[in-house]
Amino acid sequence: MRIERLEAAYDIEVVYRHFPLHPETPDAGLTLEELFAGRNLDVPRMQSEMAERMAEEGLEYGTRTRTYNSRLAQELGCWADTREGGARIHDDLFRAYFVDDVNLADIDNLVGLVARAGLDATDARVALEERRFREQVDADWARSAELGITGVPTFVAGIRGLVGAQPYEAIERLVVEAGAVQRTS
Repeated sequence: MRIERLEAAYDIEVVYRHFPLHPETPDAGLTLEELFAGRNLDVPRMQSEMAERMAEEGLEYGTRTRTYNSRLAQELGCWADTREGGARIHDDLFRAYFVDDVNLADIDNLVGLVARAGLDATDARVALEERRFREQVDADWARSAELGITGVPTFVAGIRGLVGAQPYEAIERLVVEAGAVQRTS
């Protein structure tokens, strides 16, 4: 993927931040038709285009039919970042949402992903039930608002940003202009 390629080529630290993408979505989710109602969008065409973009990145993309509230998944991601080997959960959450059409607002589903990733499912459940990472996600959401971010993905380096799926060269230009140094080995 583009970000991993940049990390290999440049001495940069990539930090993922959370964004409130459709935070009004109920926990039970919405069909994609409900989500995009009144916007005159062709959902099957959008799905096909997304599948093509994902394939270009070497990523799977299923035929998901619903969107779910991702707030708890974001809190789980924060929890996982504090655990050795926890970075894996981000890929697992991506797959669950975009390939397997899993409701990420459901704590049992999230804990199941944690267990399959070999992380401490009991601790994850407690962290989610007690909302231990609520403030961290709130801070990310506030930072997104401060930066004027309105969509995902958004790439920020220095004082500039790029919105949307961008070609590698555009993201590379962004980090170079922000002062990234190319790795020598």
